[in-house]
Amino acid sequence: MRPEPLPAATHAHRPTAAPGLPITVAVVEDEHEVRTLFEQAVRSHQRLSLAFSAGTAAAAIQLALQRPAQVYLVDLGLPDRDGRDLIRWISAQQPAASVMVVTVFGDDSHVVSSFEAGAVGYLLKDTPPDEIARRIVELHEGGSPISPSVARQLLRRFVGRGAAAATPVDDPLSERERQVLKLIEKGMTYEEVAEVLNISWHTVTAFLRRVYRKLQVNSRAEAVYEARQRGIL
Repeated sequence: MRPEPLPAATHAHRPTAAPGLPITVAVVEDEHEVRTLFEQAVRSHQRLSLAFSAGTAAAAIQLALQRPAQVYLVDLGLPDRDGRDLIRWISAQQPAASVMVVTVFGDDSHVVSSFEAGAVGYLLKDTPPDEIARRIVELHEGGSPISPSVARQLLRRFVGRGAAAATPVDDPLSERERQVLKLIEKGMTYEEVAEVLNISWHTVTAFLRRVYRKLQVNSRAEAVYEARQRGIL
């Protein structure tokens, strides 16, 4: 039997990030022990506050209508509905909120479809709770945290596709410089690029300086635009 359609939200106030106030977090996880760990991680971080915790998509929706959070941690394997359905609902009904997947699924299909549904972060459940708390803050401040193993897998897939394509005629960049620029194009921060490529933050900036010089540009946005125009990206 197909699950019933998710209810539309009433237009209750949306969560806002007021300076000095904690970031409100909702945890949606059906395993009690794991949910408890996530709750403790949120409560133990001085910048975070637990809005609510739920074990099913239905319960999460009911609570989200009453106490909307700024960041949602969502498991994909919920008992009553695919977590990606819940992510779509949050994205549509509370667009000011951010969703981070925390799951055991690290394959391309789950990762890509989760981002397509509206998630902006993706962590595996073996991530230490204190790191999850830090990643929530990073997410709220505009980052897109991804577990290193997941990011490397996506990078291999992405670079593999690029290698299969014809080499652009006007491409002065080295393979590593293209990798850095491709990840920057995806919206990753310097720290995230460094983590994925297993290099230092300073090395990332050094590669970007070379990219700027070779493409004769002065910013990341200009570099991405110029690379697209030349067929590099």
